[in-house]
Amino acid sequence: MAENKPDPAKPMQLEVQMDEVTAQGTYANLAGVTHSETEFILDFLFLQPNQPKAKLRSRVISSPVHTKRLLAALVENVKRYEERFGVIPERAVNLTQGHS
Repeated sequence: MAENKPDPAKPMQLEVQMDEVTAQGTYANLAGVTHSETEFILDFLFLQPNQPKAKLRSRVISSPVHTKRLLAALVENVKRYEERFGVIPERAVNLTQGHS
């Protein structure tokens, strides 16, 4: 009987399946990150202007290895974005004073 082993030289095609609601995505304009020895927790929040409370929209719990790969992917994609569209400005937001 032949074994079906993946060829390491050939990249795997990943098919992503999702329902229509998930495909729409969720807007977040604030994020919080915490971690333990075994996991990172990424909280994505929506903060309305001039409001003292943010609403948690999504929480992603990830392993340290995957979180580091995510960081590398974000760094690479921001670099590509800025090469194409220009530098993304960094704006400090003082949450105790509200948005300007």
